[in-house]
Amino acid sequence: MQEKTSRYELESTLLQVAGNYSWTWDLQARELFNRIPSLNGEGALHPAERIKLLSEEDWERLTNDAEFSALARDAHSNLPKPLQINDGTTVAYFSPEFGVSEMLPQYSGGLGVLAGDHLKAASDLRMPLLAVGLFYRDGFFRQALEDGQQRERYVTNNPRFLALTATPARVELQLADRQVTARVWRTNVGTTRLFLLDTDLDVNDEFGRRVSDRLYSGDREHRMRQELLMGVGGVRAIRQLGYEPAKFHLNEGHAGFLALELLAEEVAKGLTLDEAVTAIRTRIVFTTHTPVPAGIDRFAPDLMRKYLGVWADRYGVDLDELLKLGILPGGDDHFNMAAFCVRIAGRCNGVSRLHGEVSRAMFSEVPGGSEITSVTNGIHARTWVDPEMQMVFDDKLGPDWHLPAADAWNKVDEISDDEIRTVFASGRQRMISMANSQLGHETNLDPDILTIGFARRFATYKRADLLLADIERLTSLINDGDRPVQFVFAGKAHPADEPGKDLLRNIVRFAGDPASNGRFIFIPGYNMAVARAMYAGCDVWLNNPVRPREACGTSGEKSALNGGLNFSILDGWWDECFDGENGWAIPSSVADDPQQRDREEASLLYDILGDEIAPLFYGPGGIAPTADWLNKVRHNWRTLGPFVTASRMVKEYGERIYQVAAGS
Repeated sequence: MQEKTSRYELESTLLQVAGNYSWTWDLQARELFNRIPSLNGEGALHPAERIKLLSEEDWERLTNDAEFSALARDAHSNLPKPLQINDGTTVAYFSPEFGVSEMLPQYSGGLGVLAGDHLKAASDLRMPLLAVGLFYRDGFFRQALEDGQQRERYVTNNPRFLALTATPARVELQLADRQVTARVWRTNVGTTRLFLLDTDLDVNDEFGRRVSDRLYSGDREHRMRQELLMGVGGVRAIRQLGYEPAKFHLNEGHAGFLALELLAEEVAKGLTLDEAVTAIRTRIVFTTHTPVPAGIDRFAPDLMRKYLGVWADRYGVDLDELLKLGILPGGDDHFNMAAFCVRIAGRCNGVSRLHGEVSRAMFSEVPGGSEITSVTNGIHARTWVDPEMQMVFDDKLGPDWHLPAADAWNKVDEISDDEIRTVFASGRQRMISMANSQLGHETNLDPDILTIGFARRFATYKRADLLLADIERLTSLINDGDRPVQFVFAGKAHPADEPGKDLLRNIVRFAGDPASNGRFIFIPGYNMAVARAMYAGCDVWLNNPVRPREACGTSGEKSALNGGLNFSILDGWWDECFDGENGWAIPSSVADDPQQRDREEASLLYDILGDEIAPLFYGPGGIAPTADWLNKVRHNWRTLGPFVTASRMVKEYGERIYQVAAGS
């Protein structure tokens, strides 16, 4: 008979498992934490916090549970083994946000979630990669609805309840006429080290402490301070901690100021500014995610002089020559962070094939702009695929289906109709339960009805309200007696984006209209957990941006791996992946007038939904989804499965962009 596990041993084991964010994708660790009691009905606490707040009664029960103790030991033994960092191959990945988990609220949307998936895939491939960002005490806003309006609230985060550990590093940074100090937190995402700089220190005055307060919430000057801290401070931090990366990867232009630290080192050796730029170029990789000029960080000349003048004086560099590196030819005199990054990076890429074309056109006049290539974004499959579906894949495709192994997906015909229907039904029920919980009341969603999902940032170009173009046609689809359709929406508008908030209000208003029959809903509190439930519960994923303004759009990739079929404008990743059978394409209008374009594309959307999608889902036999639908799902997996994973993406970065082999 096995001895009872001591509380000290069990608590230590649990905290070590909670201290590595591999629990966000490891099924065994997720099952372990699902068995720990929630506190006061709040199930969204980080496992590290839940463990520390357990009662004596809880500990008594857990230490007497031999099965739980064995599961804890197994999860601990399966923790990813640390990599021996080799500075000849290490990549330092800089990003303003990281969407590792909804319980580490350091992300706002797609850019951050992509960054989190990048770290996880690097761990899966055992690629020597470390990551650098900022720790935002108040994170990004939590969303609530009041009278149909989005309301933002902020919650102060305790880093020690988020499995962050203080490092000995302290970074000092001159921000105009102020000296600011930052500490550096560390956490592990599998084998990947993530370092986050934090200025909320007693040694700083109120100005200094607020530099890293919130994500994307300040004015332009506040944004510049944060980007200098992340870039210059980030390089200093990892150097203090003993790392000398071979490559610096800029995930968007927000971290571009790291080049200042690298340039300073070369200028200090006696090189001119031009020579220094040439010297650092081979070490910098730049990924642009922005297909429109309005989405690029730009800073006014007076702001640049205020903050970079100190740097130029210190290193004897002509400030005007430095500022020219960020001027977009044919533009104004504002410092363009993307143009700067294109000039100082040896390799630049967009995030889909189409976005690469758009980026080359955007930066054609910038030296290096015509050489921008593309690496299409992917998603971390073990994070985003429903656990029940993962178990089916593990059984039928083998345990490595989430890795770059195309052959695994050729086995999808071994998954029976009944297995798929069972997983789909379970996912639908859990999504409906989640929707009821988020809304605080029972919805009228029906688990047997064709369900269309839409969840993303409410930016105007994404046209969340395109479905509302013709209410009569929409309600006829919702209330069809034989082939009804229901719609589930979620997403956030940036606090300063009033047009985006208007889109959200339009969706919420129709959701409350009796004409929607309670089968067109908006789920508030959008985060990664809400998104996962939707991917598992929706049959079709809708995406209708204005082409070509969607750089990639990975939400559709997440739905695809869960068995959802994409119904999208041919933009972003869908433009290169749609083969005519693995989903549906919404044809793009050629009308010059935006309103006419929207009307035409909405009409086509209704046509395809009513004439092709609903009939295939329901069929004549009364069993939905039909066998023909499920064959289309299998074709979706067979054609998209090998491509949409982040492991394919990171492997491609390693071989083509970093020129660093995974697994080294």
